[in-house]
Amino acid sequence: MRFLQGDEGTTTAEYAIGTVAASAFAVLLYLVLTGDTVSTALSELVQRALTLAT
Repeated sequence: MRFLQGDEGTTTAEYAIGTVAASAFAVLLYLVLTGDTVSTALSELVQRALTLAT
C-alpha cells in the first residue's frame, strides 16, 4: 500500500479555499454597499439626475 502518494483530496481543499474566499468577498461587498457612503453617493446621483431632467 502506498501512503501519502498522489494528490487525492487536493481538489476538495481547493474548492474549500475558493468557497471561503468567495464568501469573504461577498461579506465585504455587502458591507461596502450597505454603508452610509455608498448610500449617500447613490442618493445624490439620483437627485442630480432628477433635477437635470426637469
